[in-house]
Amino acid sequence: MNIDKSTKRIEKRVKKGFQGYPQITLSYFGETIDCATSVVVGFIEQEGAPTQEQKLVSIADAKKDETIQTTILKIIERADAKTVIEIEGISII
Repeated sequence: MNIDKSTKRIEKRVKKGFQGYPQITLSYFGETIDCATSVVVGFIEQEGAPTQEQKLVSIADAKKDETIQTTILKIIERADAKTVIEIEGISII
């Protein structure tokens, strides 16, 4: 899938805001605020349930990595997530 297409579909889900559970949270991490080398995808099935996390790592910027963005989109779709939250910015590791 095209990187632009994946990114736009993820952004569209994020803009909807809280719609209920299941919920996916995307957190980007990197050594600088300009390049995210990893993303942690958190999954919460229902309110009060523990968060399940999966970490995806990239050599370059994870936000521009077609494979990672497509994988995130597939995780969202397979989990049938009603809510997708993206933590703004890149956290320094």
